[in-house]
Amino acid sequence: MDIEIKAPGFPESVADGSIVAWHKQPGDLVTQDEVLVDIETDKVMFEVPAVASGVLKEIVADVGATVLSQEVLAIVDDAVKVSSSGSEKSKQGKVKKSSVNKTPETSVSMSDKLVAVAPAARNMISQHELDVNSISGTGKGGRILKEDVQRYLSEQAADVSSKHEMSDNDDPDPVVSPLIDDMLDVSREKRVPMTRLRARIAERLVEVQHTAAILTTFNEVNMQPVMDLRQRYKDRFEKVHGVRLGFMPFFVKASIEALKRFPAVNASIDGSDIVYHNYFDIGIAVSSPRGLVVPIVRNAASLTLAGIESQINAYAAKAKEGTLALEDISGGTFTITNGGVFGSMLSTPILNPPQSAILGMHKIEQRAVVENGDIVARPVMYLALSYDHRIIDGQEAVQFLVTIKELLEDPARIMLEI
Repeated sequence: MDIEIKAPGFPESVADGSIVAWHKQPGDLVTQDEVLVDIETDKVMFEVPAVASGVLKEIVADVGATVLSQEVLAIVDDAVKVSSSGSEKSKQGKVKKSSVNKTPETSVSMSDKLVAVAPAARNMISQHELDVNSISGTGKGGRILKEDVQRYLSEQAADVSSKHEMSDNDDPDPVVSPLIDDMLDVSREKRVPMTRLRARIAERLVEVQHTAAILTTFNEVNMQPVMDLRQRYKDRFEKVHGVRLGFMPFFVKASIEALKRFPAVNASIDGSDIVYHNYFDIGIAVSSPRGLVVPIVRNAASLTLAGIESQINAYAAKAKEGTLALEDISGGTFTITNGGVFGSMLSTPILNPPQSAILGMHKIEQRAVVENGDIVARPVMYLALSYDHRIIDGQEAVQFLVTIKELLEDPARIMLEI
């Protein structure tokens, strides 16, 4: 019987997806729950598994095709059943040996050990025809990530370049593989299509520039009190909660208190209405191999500092491994982004629609400040709040940012909610 393999049911916020890679070809045996195809949307990557064991009879949507929710991608004929031992059995019960690798292609046999490979990494390995056994994975459980493949390619290029420089003068034109030759010749152009995530980011950034009245206000905060508090309790905190205490939970807590005082900053525009959110779902911008993503810390007001830190760490790990789910990055009422981790001193963050404001953190630097008439060095961070002037007045924006500054410079107030 023919079994249809369909695209997953996309939520309303995702219009369609693109076929990135097929891991089986017509005529190949497939086992139930084995990943057949990767679909990239503007938010996350979906791995579509086989719903039944059998033979892949037909691929309906080729690589590069745009597919809609629940659209048919392929046909599997379940007349041939694949046993767990790797043999295939016909309906009549006859058994013959299968030449198909027993290991699903979501993982790779490596020295008799199964090693998971992220979709983006798997695509690069296939594209460059690399030996997966030569690549060391740094992801969870040894999972091979896109960065691991990129590092391997860079190391190979450097090795070939070194050998090229050391080659004998009697061989003036040593043979270099086309892949390495392209990597060494930096003068050549490389044209690649935008990923759906990058294309969607570009679209949304241009859209928000045209539809919102974006302004940015700045302030600076003396981070010494927070740094002293972290230094004093970091060991006990980690021992009790099992997680290190970073800066971000303090900013999340300070932002929530400020949002309570200035609800317009936590609001959004829907047509001709202003929607005031009575909850605090805080988006935390993190980098991933596919670009910047913003997972959401849900109901952040009910979480402790440790709870916030744990969620952020979990999201960062999922972003690195490419395993963020759609529900992880959907929604949000306010966003915090930290360009300081990349060395940014000052920037004007852009809104994450339909949100009306975003807080930008930056690099902490020792600066001269005046305290009690004396000039002293203090660790200072510049803060930036970009906001939609259609619903947030300048006075509200300035006071919102001042509130965050005051709370961070006296972090006991964060705990006391005063």
